[in-house]
Amino acid sequence: MAHSDRYAMLLSALPYHGPLFGAKQTPLSRIRLNQRLALLDPVEADCLHHARRLLEWAQQEPDRSDAQAVVRARQVIDGITNPFIRDLVTWRLEMRTLVAALRRRHRGESAPRDRRWGFGRWTSRIMQHWNEPAFGLERAFPWLPEAERLLARGATVDLERLLLGAVWNRLESCSDGHYLDFEAVVIYVLRWDMIARWTTYDGAEAARRFDELVEQAMAGVEKSLRPPAAALRPERT
Repeated sequence: MAHSDRYAMLLSALPYHGPLFGAKQTPLSRIRLNQRLALLDPVEADCLHHARRLLEWAQQEPDRSDAQAVVRARQVIDGITNPFIRDLVTWRLEMRTLVAALRRRHRGESAPRDRRWGFGRWTSRIMQHWNEPAFGLERAFPWLPEAERLLARGATVDLERLLLGAVWNRLESCSDGHYLDFEAVVIYVLRWDMIARWTTYDGAEAARRFDELVEQAMAGVEKSLRPPAAALRPERT
């Protein structure tokens, strides 16, 4: 079967996901989704698997140190041959690093002294502009000033909603031109993952869970100020 035919068959079997914040449940079960994804060839399935392992919070290994997590993320990204997937995963991890930096500064910590504290191209810029609002990156990341305000207010659920919305909109813009190809499948699956996460939240439980996960992500930050320097695991988004 030709690739285009397999993609058409797969995508036609995936129900429309609808808007993120209006969802009450995922458009299909995880079991059904995995059954549909069996149409992917082994190389594609492996690429999608590695991307989801980096981006799904539940897939993170709690026993892995922050430095190991960042090194592993770079290794996985270097091994992704599809440039669309590689760029998308890189953007998500850089976004997590930005949010981690906001939280670190909110806790009263000084600028990191070693660029290994985070992931991606913005680590040096953040270090150099530590005391500026939004680290001077509001043009590149329009959601960043609002994230900073919500963090200062302690509006945990609103912050989660803002970050998920930013990712959802990014996926929307990336979907242009991708209708019956592997990239379209990846976008659908990543959106499915976001709906699955959002629909598990409600009120106070959402705030508790979010704070708990942030604490896990930030564990070991204090160690990064002492040799050996530990890299900060990219923040959840």
